[in-house]
Amino acid sequence: MSHTLGYTVNCSLLFTELPLHERPRAAREAGFDAVEFWWPFESPTPPQDEVDAFVKALDRAGVRLTGLNFFAGVLPGPDRGVLSHPSRSAELRANIDVVVRIAERTGATGFNALYGLRQPGTDPAEQDRTALENTLAAAAAVAGVGGTVLIEPISGAESYPLTTAADGLAFVARAREAGAGNVALLADLYHLVVNGDDVGAVVRDHAAEFGHIQIADSPGRGEPGSGRLPIDELLASAQDTGYDGLVGLEYKPTVPSEKSFGWRD
Repeated sequence: MSHTLGYTVNCSLLFTELPLHERPRAAREAGFDAVEFWWPFESPTPPQDEVDAFVKALDRAGVRLTGLNFFAGVLPGPDRGVLSHPSRSAELRANIDVVVRIAERTGATGFNALYGLRQPGTDPAEQDRTALENTLAAAAAVAGVGGTVLIEPISGAESYPLTTAADGLAFVARAREAGAGNVALLADLYHLVVNGDDVGAVVRDHAAEFGHIQIADSPGRGEPGSGRLPIDELLASAQDTGYDGLVGLEYKPTVPSEKSFGWRD
């Protein structure tokens, strides 16, 4: 490896052969001390005992939670986030409070707010206004725990409006102009390359501004080495140009999860 960035394991895509609460320990046994999750509950406002069980699983495993998605509807699937959905703002606002409470208990500081698909019959401009208002509310709430709201371009969803780094950075700029300094791009290198970005140029020009990086190889979204993306070079470039955060392992392993880390050797 030509970089010294640390890793955090996305336990919503890795170790899915195990029940949710066993995945943090599996990540620890594989040699990692940090994990991240998509929203790990069905409801945006889960019962307290479900939250307690999740936090206990992290504590028992001896790993730290570094990142968490806000409630994103049905994921993967028909929603891909609710940040921009006017009819779901109340759910998201209630969820923000739960996220902050989890952050207070775990130390998590990266919070992915998935934008959501364009909604038939809803004015895109209204969706964009809603997304900005909800982002400002989320940013204000997580500021108290030193948190950053992450905005992620994604692939594979035709009506998701943020597909390139430029799309994501433009929305981040709007949020910052509106006063939210703790909003930043989540650069998932897999999604960006699939959507046609020149990922090397994006990393070289913007890595210092990234709030988080996630990786998977392309094609296929498997572990590094299963495709053709020069991940090690890209991460070295990111570090050289000012990125000093963790790298999220958000891939779909082509082998059992615990055997998918040979690329680290």
